[in-house]
Amino acid sequence: MSDDTWDPIQFELLRNAVISIADEMALTIVRTTYSGVLRDNMDFSTAFCDPEGNLVAQGLTLPGHLGSIPTALAAVVERFGHAMKPDDLFCLNDPYQGGMHLPDIFIFKPIFHNGKRIAFAATICHHTDVGGRVAGSNASDSTEIYQEGLRIPPMYMFEQGKRNETLFSLIEANVRVPVKVFGDIRAQLAACNIAERQFLELVDEHGVETMSQFLIDFVDYTERVTKAALLELPDGEWSFEDWIDDDGVDVGQPIRLFVTFNKKGDRLFADWTGTSEQVKGAINNTLSFTKAATYCGVKCILPNDVPANEGFFRCVEVTAPPGTIANGVLPAACAARGLTGFRMVDCVLGALAMMLPDKVMAASDGGNTGISIGGYDSERNPFIYVDFACGTWGARPWADGLSGNSNLFANMATQSIEVCEAENPVEILAYEFVADKAGAGKFRGGAPYRRDYKLLEAEAVLQVRSDRKVFRPYGLYGGNPGASSSNIMNPGREARPLDSKLTMTMYAGEVLRHELAGGGGWGDPLDRDPESVLRDVRNELVSINSARDDYGVVIKSDGWGVDYKATQILRAEIQKLRVGKTPAVLWQDWPRKDDKGADL
Repeated sequence: MSDDTWDPIQFELLRNAVISIADEMALTIVRTTYSGVLRDNMDFSTAFCDPEGNLVAQGLTLPGHLGSIPTALAAVVERFGHAMKPDDLFCLNDPYQGGMHLPDIFIFKPIFHNGKRIAFAATICHHTDVGGRVAGSNASDSTEIYQEGLRIPPMYMFEQGKRNETLFSLIEANVRVPVKVFGDIRAQLAACNIAERQFLELVDEHGVETMSQFLIDFVDYTERVTKAALLELPDGEWSFEDWIDDDGVDVGQPIRLFVTFNKKGDRLFADWTGTSEQVKGAINNTLSFTKAATYCGVKCILPNDVPANEGFFRCVEVTAPPGTIANGVLPAACAARGLTGFRMVDCVLGALAMMLPDKVMAASDGGNTGISIGGYDSERNPFIYVDFACGTWGARPWADGLSGNSNLFANMATQSIEVCEAENPVEILAYEFVADKAGAGKFRGGAPYRRDYKLLEAEAVLQVRSDRKVFRPYGLYGGNPGASSSNIMNPGREARPLDSKLTMTMYAGEVLRHELAGGGGWGDPLDRDPESVLRDVRNELVSINSARDDYGVVIKSDGWGVDYKATQILRAEIQKLRVGKTPAVLWQDWPRKDDKGADL
């Protein structure tokens, strides 16, 4: 049986029923979890897989986990596949045995019917702490995996319903905030149980043979619609390079990202050869995370109704040489690998912008930024505040970049200031958009925001993982780059600029200010509608000076209007200065180097 022989109404009903299982799992975690990083930031994913471990449906959660769940589940199936029984649950977090980085703990539950395995429920959550040298277990300046926390290879969490007490004891002894960690683990377990119950209800209603065949046919259907969509795209080869500021250890040493796309018929190949060798700092990717970043960028150019499952993966082949930042090998540290994944999405979009100039946006803020503040109060009780900041999209060929919206690789939410302050010894002094940091263009890049964090306890370890301080978010087709990100300690008279990646001690009353980078612009800024520039000025996203210098628009502050005559004259003068210069297709302000950092 194949999906073209299904009754189309029945097929659609079952498709939505299975996708809804993954979504209900996600809602279960949001409603039952303990930590702000899951409840508010929503740094987790849920999925439903077939009995072989192929992804069938992913919940409305992180695109960053697109490539991770199949890899992690494959490691579990390889080790325990023939020994699995009802009421077993498995877990892992080891990047070198199926995981991505140690804070991300996977939990899988095989689903059985009459003694036969018929599906898997899958969850992955970023936990507040898994031990290691820095609170939050997410430091970018660790130099080997052994510094980063508790490594869990694929193992039983429950065996036929009996809890693995040894594992739970090890977790409790190694994490700083076991109450939060175990609360979040219970949320994952609840989500798996919800998936099992709902799928078995479908089996009872439609029969196990029908549902098992549907899981196969839904994946095959996705493969066919993905191939059909790829056939509509031009064949060819496109390459793109971008640069990470540094790894936080070898400060000032840029790190190359390089991808080549080759499109042939209904297949797309992405090769990360040319990307930097793995680095000392903890920003090395697993191959599964590199795949996720690649899949996310490719999904942006395909129709919205192409499902995200194994059928899509079959059509997009991703390779990266072992020992590179795109595919680290032991003992590479990877706690802060999220930074590299986000930057890879921009790199992917840079290449795809050459394929499809009218469909791809400019570079985003480079996020998300990871900030953790951890220590002990006066009674030696541990606290860990973890926040992820992102919110600035690059301009699109048809509209401005989004402001205050999660990076497309994250699909995360921001934490409520009131909740942050109620649960942690921090005070949020500012949370606001920053003017004149969005890349100018016919369509403006997204405006970034700043957030100020004041420490209320005596001292804490501050860890920041950010980027785009040196290499700004690129603009496209004449658009300007976004302004750089920044970290400042004690803004004001005592302001002290900090590196983009840092681990340091923070003392009571000190304030960290983090500003995201602005999104890149798209198209010539002189083509921007003057009324749109005026609106940005009125909304305090663009200053009067920037309106004049970047857009050639003269704003009358008396009455707040556009001086059209002066604008016409100014834009003509700017155009004269451009005579003989080649218009930029892609705005890059960084030198071209090879993967060893040598000039090309």
